[in-house]
Amino acid sequence: MLPTLLHNYPLWSSVIAVVITQLTKVLWNYKVHGTWDWNWLIQTGSMPSGHTAAVTSLATAIGIQEGWGSPLFAITAVLAFIVMYDAAGIRRHAGIQARVLNRLVEDVAGLLREMRHLKDMSPRETGTKLKEILGHQPIEVATGASMGILIAWLVHLAWS
Repeated sequence: MLPTLLHNYPLWSSVIAVVITQLTKVLWNYKVHGTWDWNWLIQTGSMPSGHTAAVTSLATAIGIQEGWGSPLFAITAVLAFIVMYDAAGIRRHAGIQARVLNRLVEDVAGLLREMRHLKDMSPRETGTKLKEILGHQPIEVATGASMGILIAWLVHLAWS
């Protein structure tokens, strides 16, 4: 089983795409914010989309290996589009809602502080902040898709 996994070009193409895009997130966020944040190696959201790179690299590798008309390519292509839609649509909007809810909790906590003149509040009153960066802007998904396709072709050239 292990030798088979070690020679599985579509699998490694996808894994390499994830590693490269997650490293790119660290570099991108350093460029944007000026600080190194290694948490981006395991975070969702931001530039580029690692999920998109993984599924487009997988679909491209399957297309190269099995043929563009194969049922396996059709399956991976459909799943890739679902992941991209989810990243740019549903997850992005969930992040927007999280931002609004976090602001609401902060406003209510501030109002309670003013009303009571208290410095400390219970965790029940302040709540736990929701993660706001869940999804991607369309450009982040497009960049992830482009990287995934390119990486699949480069891995194919190196694999051959």
